[in-house]
Amino acid sequence: MKAFWQAGGILVLAAGFFLVGCGSGVAEQPMAKVAAQQGQEDFPSFRAVDLQGNEVTKEIFAQKKITVVNIWGTFCPPCIGEMPELGDWARNMPADAQLIGIVCDVMDRQDAGSIGTAKKILGEAGAEFVNLVPDEALMKYLEGVEAVPTTIFVNSEGKVVGSPVVGADVEAYKAFVRKYLHE
Repeated sequence: MKAFWQAGGILVLAAGFFLVGCGSGVAEQPMAKVAAQQGQEDFPSFRAVDLQGNEVTKEIFAQKKITVVNIWGTFCPPCIGEMPELGDWARNMPADAQLIGIVCDVMDRQDAGSIGTAKKILGEAGAEFVNLVPDEALMKYLEGVEAVPTTIFVNSEGKVVGSPVVGADVEAYKAFVRKYLHE
């Protein structure tokens, strides 16, 4: 029964993304549900897996001063379109920054079809950074995301900092990281 409700919730989330659109326009805007107060909202604790099946927790944020979290979907052309640039950036980021992705339309770790699609997209784009399969905590967090791609920034203490960038705008992500690292 739990799997039924989880699958239903994911379908509602995916339908919402389709109705809202992929965020083809670019806007930098605060999202109350995602980052109520800059630097004050804790990113939720989670125990997820990456696309290769490796466990990943909130501790990933402690590894770097800033983590860029790109929330994307395999159904979203702007998301897919920015992957080559994100892959290149991930390989050339400053030493105290990292990039991770959350694939919003993967239902769970047993969703082989969506995981395969995500791996194919990332492989073709040369995007080799960590991408997470959302667990329940991340799925609940994603309810506050209005469109994809949405990119947020999390500091080493696990707090969301700055404003989310809604839409594909790698230059805006880079600008925020440069500014944050030089403050």
